[in-house]
Amino acid sequence: MIARAELFRFARFAAVGLVGTIAHYALLLVLVETGGAPPLAGSVAGFLLGAVVNYAINHRFVFRSGRAHAEALPRFMTVAGVGLCWNALLMYLLAELMGLHYLLAQILTTGLLLVWHYVGNAVWTFRRDKAGGV
Repeated sequence: MIARAELFRFARFAAVGLVGTIAHYALLLVLVETGGAPPLAGSVAGFLLGAVVNYAINHRFVFRSGRAHAEALPRFMTVAGVGLCWNALLMYLLAELMGLHYLLAQILTTGLLLVWHYVGNAVWTFRRDKAGGV
């Protein structure tokens, strides 16, 4: 069974993720609708903006990490980089090959990647050692 504290942490992570997702989608919409960018390029740019927003908030408020940025940031970006690859692949499959509207494809992709990002960051990026440190 999942501990109550872990559920609250996941809820905080999801709330922070919403902020990053808003940044992601805002840039995606601007680039595609006004800039004429292809949806895949807009999604990748938005994803990167969302990753920066998410790192800053997750480090301090969700995981309350004492891990130095020099160690945590590369780990976070590795998790995000794998997520970015999945994001690009899923957007290509859903929007380009299957013809789903790019926003619906992005919503489905975001939901799938929420789990990847939480687990990757909880067990690797911001994981505390058994003594309670980082």
